[in-house]
Amino acid sequence: MYDQSRKERLEFNKLQKRLRRNVGSAIADYNMVENGDRIMVCLSGGKDSYCMLDIMLNLQKTAPVNFELVAVNMDQKQPGFPEQVLPEYLRGLGVPFHIIEKDTYSIVTDLIPENKTYCGLCSRLRRGTLYGFAEQIGATKIALGHHRDDIVETLFLNMFHGGKLKAMPPKLLSDDKKNIVIRPLAYCRERDLANYAELRQFPIIPCNLCGSQDNLQRQVIKDMLQGWEKRHPGRIDTIFNATRNVSLSQLGDTTLFDFHNLQVERDTVNQSGINVVNLHH
Repeated sequence: MYDQSRKERLEFNKLQKRLRRNVGSAIADYNMVENGDRIMVCLSGGKDSYCMLDIMLNLQKTAPVNFELVAVNMDQKQPGFPEQVLPEYLRGLGVPFHIIEKDTYSIVTDLIPENKTYCGLCSRLRRGTLYGFAEQIGATKIALGHHRDDIVETLFLNMFHGGKLKAMPPKLLSDDKKNIVIRPLAYCRERDLANYAELRQFPIIPCNLCGSQDNLQRQVIKDMLQGWEKRHPGRIDTIFNATRNVSLSQLGDTTLFDFHNLQVERDTVNQSGINVVNLHH
């Protein structure tokens, strides 16, 4: 029993260190956190956002810069949503927090037919509300809990269904240039976050809106990627690394690379050192 407990503790410490290292690396690589930042940490009640807050709180204690964390949850008035869970958890941590109440549930269910997915409209409504609230509370950054797998899934969703080569950037300036969004979990694997959330026993709140819908396009992509990962371990990491290693000249976007004005550059002597002679007949 003692050996088993010790083994579990060692495994947890190893997992925690890996997640902290991944988050720390992402923050450093993209300059996500700066001295004096007030970071609005968006909590949904899912495993990913709980992990993000937990890791950010730990990093806050040892980071070389000072920054403030403010937790924010948006109560979208989904039927059966346990309103007391997050406030009780956050009060127990001693973290400043706000609960935004906005009935986007009724808007989404009224506008979207039952056989269509809610995620697109739901996320747009939520994002707009959170962006506006960040300005109200003076937040300099908005932290979202998207992880490595989310980013890769989004890449394929956009390719397969939108005809665009784009994913989720680890750091983003909003279209109106009034907010900076950061994704501290960008380097973290979903299975690591799931294991960590289970070991930490976070009070998970399931999404009963989109989570209850079958045949979501994202789930189809997720199943495809997991199949690849099972047959070829490391495949998702390789795809994610490709989003960070882009060769614009090897793609085809004429707005990002100047194909039109490509010019040959040659000396009068070829590479073998032989003078080039033009023969006229």
